[in-house]
Amino acid sequence: MRAAFLVLSLGLAVSARPMRRDATALQNGQDAISLNAQYKILSTTSSCTSGENSCVTGKFAQCVNGKFVLQSCATGTICAAIPLDSPSTGTLTTCTTQSDLDNRLAATGATVSASSSSSSSSGTTAAAASSASSVTSSDSASTTSGNTTDNSGSGSAAAASNNTSESTGATDNSASGAAVTTSNSTSNGSTDSTSTAAAIGSLSSSDITTNATENNPDAQSSLTLDPRVIATGFLNNGQDVQEAGQVASLTSNNNFINYCLTQGNLPITNGLQITTGSCNPAPIGTIPSVQNMPSAKFANPANGATIAANTEFTITMNINNLDTGNFVNANENYFAAPQQLSAQGQIIGHTHVVIEALSDLAQTTPTNPQQFAFFKGVNTAAVNGAVTADVTSGVPAGAYRLCSINSSSNHQPVIVPIAQHGSLDDCVYVFHCIWRRRNCF
Repeated sequence: MRAAFLVLSLGLAVSARPMRRDATALQNGQDAISLNAQYKILSTTSSCTSGENSCVTGKFAQCVNGKFVLQSCATGTICAAIPLDSPSTGTLTTCTTQSDLDNRLAATGATVSASSSSSSSSGTTAAAASSASSVTSSDSASTTSGNTTDNSGSGSAAAASNNTSESTGATDNSASGAAVTTSNSTSNGSTDSTSTAAAIGSLSSSDITTNATENNPDAQSSLTLDPRVIATGFLNNGQDVQEAGQVASLTSNNNFINYCLTQGNLPITNGLQITTGSCNPAPIGTIPSVQNMPSAKFANPANGATIAANTEFTITMNINNLDTGNFVNANENYFAAPQQLSAQGQIIGHTHVVIEALSDLAQTTPTNPQQFAFFKGVNTAAVNGAVTADVTSGVPAGAYRLCSINSSSNHQPVIVPIAQHGSLDDCVYVFHCIWRRRNCF
C-alpha cells in the first residue's frame, strides 16, 4: 500500500458525496455521533491531549500544551465530527453545515440509539489520536485516504470558509486543522516498494476547468501528495547542530501541504495582492545552481550622480543570469505559481526599479516601503544584457535611493540555492537638483 497524503480542498466539509451503507461506513457514522455527544460536554477547561482536535462550545478546538485553543467556525457552519468515506475508517473533526452533517450521517445508516449502544472503535478516537495537522485512518484506506468533496464547496477543517472579500476578492481560509493520511505511512513518508506511482503529468499555462481529484493517476491533477516529492529533511528541526541564537525550524512530515490551515484567519493569497496579510500555499519551486544566481548593477544613473530635478531620464541596469521580460498578471496571479527555470537553468522572471526619497544621503533610519517616488516593473527582455526604464517626469529635488527588485515571473523575489551569496539586486544613491538655484533639497 502506498502512503497517501490528501490535500483537503476548501470544499471538504460542505458538499457531501453519497456513501455506501457498508459496515465501515456504518461504524464511521456511529463513531461520529458518539464523538459529537462527547463534544457537547467539553468546556474550555476540559483536559486534553496535545494535538487533539475537538469541538468545544460549538467552536473548533485544538489542544496545545494541554489546553484547548478555540477558533470560531465560519458563518453558517458548525463544528462537528463527520464520518470518513468508506473504505477509510474513522472520523474528521471540522467545521461544516448542519445539513451536511445530517446528510453524511444519514448516508452511513447510523442512528443515535445505535451509536450509544455500540462500543468505541479505533475511528472514534481519530481526532484525539491525530496531530494538529493530521487525522489518521486505517490500513484499509489503501486506495483512498479520507473524505474529499469537490472544490466548489465551502468549509474545511477548523472553520475554513470560502467567502470572498468585497475589498480584495480574497478567499477566506480561516482555518487550522487537518489533512488525512493513511496509517500505514511512515514518519518520513516512505512507501511500500511495490506501490504504483502516479504519472508525473505535465504543467500548463492554460486555464484549468476541472477540479483535482483524489488519487488521480496524473500527479498534477491529484489531491494526493506523491511520496516521491516528500522532503524527509523537513522532519528535522535543525537543533542537532547548535549555534548561538539559533532557533528551531518548523517541521513537517507532509511537506507543509496544509500549513495555511494553521494560520488562523489569514486568507489564502489566491493570486491576489492582499494588503492586510495572507498565507500562500504555492511551493517555492525550482532553484538555480550557484552558477546561475542573478546579479545586477546600475549603469545609469551612477552612484553619487547629480541629475536635474523634474526632468526625464532613463534608468539603465546591467543584469546577469535572469531570463528577463517574463511577468504574469499581477492582479490575478501574484505569487500564484512556483519559481521556474529556463532551459539554460536561469530563473524565468523580470525586474523592477524603485526610487525612494531620503532626508539626505546621510539618512540612517529605514525607509517606509509603502512610500516611493517612482516604481516601474520592467516587462521587456534585456537587450545586450541591459534593461531600461524611463522616468518620464523625473522626480523633485532631493536625495534618493534607486534600487532593483529582481523577481520570478509570478513576482516573488528570486530564490537562490545558498545562504551566503552576494546581493542579487543593486542600489545607488543620487541627487536631483534644481540647477539654476543649485538647490538639491
